[in-house]
Amino acid sequence: MILLNFSHPLTHEHIDQIQRLTGQQVERAIEIHSQIDPQQPLTPQVVALVNQCGLTPAEWQTLPLLVNPPSLNFIAVVLLAELHGRCGYFPAHLRLRPRAGSIPPQYEVAEILDLQAVRDAARRRR
Repeated sequence: MILLNFSHPLTHEHIDQIQRLTGQQVERAIEIHSQIDPQQPLTPQVVALVNQCGLTPAEWQTLPLLVNPPSLNFIAVVLLAELHGRCGYFPAHLRLRPRAGSIPPQYEVAEILDLQAVRDAARRRR
């Protein structure tokens, strides 16, 4: 599996948690710094972020992908639309949460969100 990390760096512990939850090896983690200029249009900036992944059109459509989205919601929603366009489906996403009682704050992998399954289930409710 290829991990596309648009957020804070992940630790070896995070990678281990991801592999346990998915039952798959993280073969490669691609780190993309999701800094944007709030004074400029957002969509071209997100397209440039996704281009930094360096995947070919065939790889976008065939590789097993897992996404750690950026924290800023407006970047994340445009990113989701861009990824769906390139992949042809909604790739799975990570959800991190604060570890209870940790000082300084630490995060753990809470779950893997199967967004395509969420979308497919929603279609049945229309």
